[in-house]
Amino acid sequence: MVMLVEKKVFELSSYETVGGRTIKPVRIGYETYGTLNAAGDNAIFVAHYYSGTSHAAGKYRESDAEPGYWDAIIGPGKAIDTDRYFVISADTLANLGARNPTVVTTGPATINPETGRPFGMTFPVVVPRDFVRVHRALLDQLGVKHLHAVAGASGGSIQAFEWASQYPDFLDRVIAVVSPGLSISPYGIMTMDLWALPIRLDAHWNGGDYYDGPEPREGLIESLKLVTYCGRHYGWAEKTCGYRWADDRNNPMNQVEQRFLIEQDLRQFAASRAPFVDANSLIYTSKAYQLYNLESDAWRIKVPVLFIPAQSDLIFPPALSHRSAEILRGHGVAVIVHELPGDGGHLDGVYAIDRVAATIAGFLSGAGG
Repeated sequence: MVMLVEKKVFELSSYETVGGRTIKPVRIGYETYGTLNAAGDNAIFVAHYYSGTSHAAGKYRESDAEPGYWDAIIGPGKAIDTDRYFVISADTLANLGARNPTVVTTGPATINPETGRPFGMTFPVVVPRDFVRVHRALLDQLGVKHLHAVAGASGGSIQAFEWASQYPDFLDRVIAVVSPGLSISPYGIMTMDLWALPIRLDAHWNGGDYYDGPEPREGLIESLKLVTYCGRHYGWAEKTCGYRWADDRNNPMNQVEQRFLIEQDLRQFAASRAPFVDANSLIYTSKAYQLYNLESDAWRIKVPVLFIPAQSDLIFPPALSHRSAEILRGHGVAVIVHELPGDGGHLDGVYAIDRVAATIAGFLSGAGG
């Protein structure tokens, strides 16, 4: 049976960023699944990944082609059991999907009430801690008194650790899937830079002032192509595309512009996503995650942590989870590291999450913490 969900909107009249800038007003979209108990303490917050949205599970309409990205583990009787838990997921500030009609997010594409024009590159720099502070205000409005857990993949795991360090008495456990650990690595910083680079090189980007003219579509497509490429693994590429031409009639030996199947597939996928993504928001989200570093605040984290790195992850390889696990253990934190098998790369943390459903369910029930 399909779990139908509704996108709702939360608004703050004013918010001061970690960097000391004020945004007026702030609006984000969110979804909930299940029912909050009378004590307000059966809640789980699911934070989304870099290019994700609050649509973590279920469908808006039965006719929707696909459910939310973690539908395999969120729902009645599933690992994150909505018969037992009240689950909340919310869009981040400067969410990539700003042009998606089901996404509500304040960011560079939002109209600045002081000028009547989109903020563009005048929007304040935001960091994952800003995402979490806005989401905490949302939970307060919903009547959530305590979180049973915060879970998230990739950028969502970054937010989960921010929750644990900023509000150590407000939650009981962290589930960090395909995570960089306690800080973004230098390699990760450069990866984020490369993801944003094609947009900046597109002449139509115009320093971020493109909302009244041609948009940097080609740059955006190339950026999204890089995001997907980096999120996969060579094993996935060989199995999915192999050494094949995009068109059996067009040998790439004959013309430079004739492509291989993997080139074509990744571009087509990126082009299908581009109409829903705001280019400036991609740049801002990359900057936000580049600025993530909790290593000096690791001592503030007290709750048990479940790391689920993907064995084939090339962005945040398992070694990063193991390294952070040792740091946390040094502060007396109970930590489990359970590697996710497969050759799908970083994106196994989204598309293959069902493989670790039992591990997640056990951890939520108290196993290992």
